[in-house]
Amino acid sequence: MTQELPIEKQTKMQLYVTSQGAFDLWKASPDKVKILDVRTTEEYLFVGHAAIAINLPAFLQVYQWDAEKQELPTKFNPAFPEKLKALFSPDDTILVTCRSGGRGAMAANMMADMGYKNVYNITDGFEGDTINDPESVYDGQHLKNGWKNVGLPWTYDIDPSLIKMTDNK
Repeated sequence: MTQELPIEKQTKMQLYVTSQGAFDLWKASPDKVKILDVRTTEEYLFVGHAAIAINLPAFLQVYQWDAEKQELPTKFNPAFPEKLKALFSPDDTILVTCRSGGRGAMAANMMADMGYKNVYNITDGFEGDTINDPESVYDGQHLKNGWKNVGLPWTYDIDPSLIKMTDNK
């Protein structure tokens, strides 16, 4: 699977799963398999999320337009390592998701550097890959696969205990 994955979705541990595979793993062992959503809190709240996913952003939204890249960039979340250590042990099975697999891979690599051993990147993320069809009204949109698009359970509802950038324990 490594050769098929774009480089930005590959990880040091080379542990990968699709969103459907992640849901199946979690469903088979919900007490042992944890799903970690590393998207920004804004994405988690307003785009939706897997109801079972813990949100701990690996990156935070920066609210200053980058004219060169034509985007609002993100920056590393300095609280990520400390909060991660409080949530998980190095031997836990953690399935990491982001929008489409890139930030999930970066977070999985950070976790590998911290000594975590069983961290899987959910390669299609929550929203999936982009449609690449100039003839389609959906060209460039993240609708190809991903948790939300393959019909897995997701919600906009908030469980404050799953959002770890707040003071909730």
